[in-house]
Amino acid sequence: MGHAFTHSAALIGLTGHILDIEADAGAGPPELHLTGLPERSVGPARDRIRAAVLNSGITWPDAQVTVSVCPDSMPVYDSAADLALAVAFLAATGHIPRERLAGTVFLGELGLNGGIRPVRGVLPAIRAAAAAGLTTVVVPGFFTEITAQTPGVVVLPATCLADVIAWLRDGTLNENAGQSTPVGVPPPTVDMADIPGSHSARRALEVCAAGGHHLFLQGDGPATMLAERLPGILPPLDAASAREVADIRSLAGRLDGIPGPGSAPPLCAPHHTSTSAAIFGSVAANRPGAVSLAHRGVLHLSDAPEFPSTVLDGLCRPMDSGEILLAGMGRSVRYPARFLLVLDARDCPCATSRGGGEPCECSPGVRRRYLGRLAAVLSRIEVRAWTEPITRPVEPGEPTSVVAARVGEARERAAVRLAETPWRTNAEIPALELRTRFPAEPEAVALLRSAVHVGVLTDAALPRLLRLAWTIADLRGAGRPAAEDAAGALDLWEG
Repeated sequence: MGHAFTHSAALIGLTGHILDIEADAGAGPPELHLTGLPERSVGPARDRIRAAVLNSGITWPDAQVTVSVCPDSMPVYDSAADLALAVAFLAATGHIPRERLAGTVFLGELGLNGGIRPVRGVLPAIRAAAAAGLTTVVVPGFFTEITAQTPGVVVLPATCLADVIAWLRDGTLNENAGQSTPVGVPPPTVDMADIPGSHSARRALEVCAAGGHHLFLQGDGPATMLAERLPGILPPLDAASAREVADIRSLAGRLDGIPGPGSAPPLCAPHHTSTSAAIFGSVAANRPGAVSLAHRGVLHLSDAPEFPSTVLDGLCRPMDSGEILLAGMGRSVRYPARFLLVLDARDCPCATSRGGGEPCECSPGVRRRYLGRLAAVLSRIEVRAWTEPITRPVEPGEPTSVVAARVGEARERAAVRLAETPWRTNAEIPALELRTRFPAEPEAVALLRSAVHVGVLTDAALPRLLRLAWTIADLRGAGRPAAEDAAGALDLWEG
């Protein structure tokens, strides 16, 4: 009997924190006491540990054992500390060598049969271990492949507590058992060529992809088909973006394909009945929502006026800042949320407007109120386009590969220009920098200012049009936006 010490990890947002797990065994009735866990977690964790230990071939020790989690103010989600608690318990009672626990982090939920179940947030937890100087992390065997991309630590996947005990006793671990998670998200199978006609909407899609601008599609045309094809013309994820997206998906428990460098950007399309927690995330569960799952990709809200006003208005802050801040339960969390937003809406709320049946009889006031629900979020959207239903045979459009090539060239031009800045796309450039560091041609600025004078634009909208003009200039290979680029920006702004 004695004292043992090891580590687990907990997350607040995407930030990992190392937990110190201590165990002490002494004389007394054969009991297990857990301290430092949330009160409602103590009983279930104690029962899981007892069943897992007994089903791993270990005789329950005749000792009173106390296992402590420090700091006790750190929230522990999804029973991620189960494995570390069980290992510390076994080391304190002499079943495994205590010295073998040094520098090791244990992550995983225990099943009653001794199996180790997946937990959310393994990837950011591994990075936290590396940052803390810990050299080894034992994770559920489900994560065999995705953890191979994490440098700085040795990651050992294990499928059951018995395997971990064997490794701690003699250094052997069955690393090949268990289900593995596919690395990399396959490219979209849909193609831009599938959408005939819709030339103005296709052009708007291309400009948005090239500059990172948000898009509003109005009308009865193939808005969903266009939104689904937008990730295919966006540049693939680079290493930094892929790591961010992988961490978010790991924390959300989305293990159906973890992106790596070169993967397609994500597409997230929540339904209008989704709760605010599903859209923005949950503090209580430390789970990111749709706006974060769309990070570095596309967030599509179909039939946007059907979403609650709290959701539509709540999108404004992450559209401006690129992150979502949630507060509650005495703490706050931040999740990345740098997405490209695509909204689509009918002209009115009636069901006949897209059915091609009876004509719509909605009054002008009903139509105004319906689209007026989008007022706050539309003030932050630079590009508008009309979509019309395909009523006659037309030639197919350009394929995704051709459009993506033009978008990639435009992005490269912007990347060269923004190389010494913290911004990655034209849509992120602050207004002051547009006036000083990245000025447009004088005639382009004059054209946009004349639109302000006649009331077509507001002063607040002028920087958005300048960003849009820069993107149009990048697409045609120009050094700076000219008057034609400003005119093109006005056309896209007005839809």
